[in-house]
Amino acid sequence: MKNICVFGLGYIGLPTAAMFAHHGANVIGVDVNQHAVDTINQGKIHIVEPGLEAIVKQAVDKGNLKASLTPVHSDAYLIAVPTPFKGQDHEPDLSYIQAVSKALAPLLQKGDVVILESTSPVGATEKMVEWLAEERADLSFPKYHEPDNEADIFVAYCPERVLPGKVVEELISNDRIIGGMTKESTRKAQEVYRIFVEGDLLATNSRTAEMAKLTENASRDVSIAFANELSIISDKLDINVWELIELANHHPRVNILQPGAGVGGHCIAVDPWFIVNQNPDEAKIIRAAREINDNKPNWVISKINAEIDTLKSENMARPKVALLGLAFKPNIDDLRESPAVSIAKNMLELNSAEVLLVEPNIKQLPEKLATGNLVSLESALEQADILVVLVAHDEFEKNQLSSNARLINVVSDI
Repeated sequence: MKNICVFGLGYIGLPTAAMFAHHGANVIGVDVNQHAVDTINQGKIHIVEPGLEAIVKQAVDKGNLKASLTPVHSDAYLIAVPTPFKGQDHEPDLSYIQAVSKALAPLLQKGDVVILESTSPVGATEKMVEWLAEERADLSFPKYHEPDNEADIFVAYCPERVLPGKVVEELISNDRIIGGMTKESTRKAQEVYRIFVEGDLLATNSRTAEMAKLTENASRDVSIAFANELSIISDKLDINVWELIELANHHPRVNILQPGAGVGGHCIAVDPWFIVNQNPDEAKIIRAAREINDNKPNWVISKINAEIDTLKSENMARPKVALLGLAFKPNIDDLRESPAVSIAKNMLELNSAEVLLVEPNIKQLPEKLATGNLVSLESALEQADILVVLVAHDEFEKNQLSSNARLINVVSDI
């Protein structure tokens, strides 16, 4: 398995490609983004991930990693493209996987391995096999209900389970679920990941692997929803939720998470809806958790508006509100599904105050916030009448938020 092609060079695909290349494989990374391709081929990266750029540069300099707009034949193909929603019912959009399948199919040769990493609803791997088979009637493909049968192509679903900010470390050390369409597909996929993974390679079938990924993130979503609901109840009862959680967590069998502005990222904020979409009558707790977390930004906005109204009642015509943090979690630049972005967008549209946006990990606002004003933390502290801490970036620690402004903190007790 010395030649590997990785489709999608984003927050998961690029680190994965770099790990394979760093451990001696010849890797072609494929992406539709010309800027990303050009940046990587210069030995640089277009995302923020500690430790990754040095690995990419070394791999590119050695000739083990190259980015391209088009794929080439390889021994193994990994697919790490987006799986967003379409419509209002959170129906999974598998069009990116379908597009990759059509681009990949002409390259396939007997004995090749195809691995889907994209977070997907149960059955997506089988659907991908259908698309591949439509394009290559000359090859045989594995069938989920025939796990012992041989096929020309080996197919598996192997989800990532890494934490942004620690991807380089966790890609290597974390255990990995290897869900083959057949038993031999599982074994072949294990060979691929053993190139760099030091954790256990846990064998299962494709459907169970798909559901395991969704289950992990749905479980975390439910736990976060409990904390977020506690914060809303505590605010109504004039209770310090941070103290409450600290006290409750002294129970030997209680471990309540910390509340925040909601839930973001392309995993926890998305994956549980795949379960709900396929099982609308059964996924009651999972749906409730999603609704609680999706609604938390509205509660934050109501808290901000209450402070704005107070200042206006004191004859301040147009208060300045500084929103600190736009990423979906601390110390990264990833804005996908970020509740902070949702809050910022709504505050700009309401136009009830002058809004200052602070995000130290980006240089330019996304299009949906184009009317906003991206400023430094220092500038925000000088100007703001209301400070709202939405993300617990290191720069926003208590001793650095010296200001006379009113403070709303939804991520920690400072």
